[in-house]
Amino acid sequence: MKSKKIDISGKGFRYQALVGAGLMAKTGELIRERVASSHCAIIADENSAQLFEALVRNNLVEQGFQPVTIVISPGENSKSLREVEGICDKMIAAGLDRRSFILGLGGGVVGDVSGFVASIFHRGIPHIQIPTTLLAMVDSAVGGKTGVNVKSGKNLIGAFHHPSLVIADIDALDFLPPQELRQGYAEIIKHGIIRDAEMLRDLRNGKATDRAKLICRNIAIKAQIVSTDDREVSGERAVLNFGHTIGHAIERAADFEMPHGDCVSLGMVAACHISMKRVGLSAAERNQVVELLQKFDLPTQLRRETPRHRILETIRSDKKFERGEIRFVVTPRLGRAHVSREVTMEDLQEAIAQL
Repeated sequence: MKSKKIDISGKGFRYQALVGAGLMAKTGELIRERVASSHCAIIADENSAQLFEALVRNNLVEQGFQPVTIVISPGENSKSLREVEGICDKMIAAGLDRRSFILGLGGGVVGDVSGFVASIFHRGIPHIQIPTTLLAMVDSAVGGKTGVNVKSGKNLIGAFHHPSLVIADIDALDFLPPQELRQGYAEIIKHGIIRDAEMLRDLRNGKATDRAKLICRNIAIKAQIVSTDDREVSGERAVLNFGHTIGHAIERAADFEMPHGDCVSLGMVAACHISMKRVGLSAAERNQVVELLQKFDLPTQLRRETPRHRILETIRSDKKFERGEIRFVVTPRLGRAHVSREVTMEDLQEAIAQL
C-alpha cells in the first residue's frame, strides 16, 4: 500500500502526516531529510516499546542513526512534571544535546509527554510523532499541543510544539484490543459532529471501513482547523474541544481510571444536551449521536459510582475558561460547531445530572 500524505501548515509551521502500512519499518528513510542529526531518543511506553520499539530502532540503526530508548509507564500518571524531568535527565546522561531529536512512539500520553520534552529540552528540539493508537493517529498526534497534568487539572502545563513529521502506520492498529480502538472512534465522531456530517452518515451506514482513508479524512479535518488558529487565538481551534470540557472533568473525577475516549463520549452526550437547550440542536440529531456512540461501544451514561459532584468541581479549573467565564463548544446542527459564552454552570450541572 502506498502511503498517503496530508500537508499540515499554518503561521510558522509546516509538516506532513504520512498514513499507510509498513511505515514504522521505514522510519529511518522517512525522517532522513527532516532531521539534521543522527542522535535521537525514542520515547515509548511499556506497551508500544514491547510491540514496536525494536522495529523502529533497528531501522534507525541501519540508516545510520544512533537512538537511545526511554521507556515510561502507560497511562495518565506518566503525564507529570516528575516524569518529564526524569526523561530529560536520561537524555542528558546519554549525551543528547540541542542538535538531537525525539521520536514519540505510542498513543496520546506518549505523544503529549515526548512532545513536551521536545519543546523544552535545550529550549526546543525536533519531534517526530509515531502514533500507535487510532485516537493518536486521528487527533492527538496532529496540531502541536503537548502537555502534562497537575493536581489542579489535565494538560494545564504544556507548550505548542508542532512535530516535524507524523508517521501513522495502520499496521499498528492490528495490535489494539477492541476497547482501545473505540477510543479513537470517539474523536472521529467528534470530528464529524463539528465539521463533517457526511462522515457521520458513512459511519452509521457502515461505509467508512477503509481505515487509512478514515484516518486521512480525520487528519484533514484537524489540519484545516489548526491551520487557521493553531494557538486558539481566534477561537476556531476551540471547536476541537467539543465534549472535552465535561469529558476531562469526568476523567479527573474517576481518577483517570476511565479511558479518555469513553470520557469524551460522555462529554459529547452532555454537550448535545446543552446544545439542544442553548442553540436548538434537534432531538433527532442528538439521538443520532447517542446511537452512533453506542454502535461503537462507547458509553452514553455515567457509571453509578462516578461522583457527579466532583465532576462539577473540576470543571471550574478547566483551561478553556477565561477569567472564570465559561467558553463551551456547542453544535446547532451536525457538521457545525462554535464556542458559546451563554452556557451557565447550571446548564453544566443539568447536563451532568442527566448522564
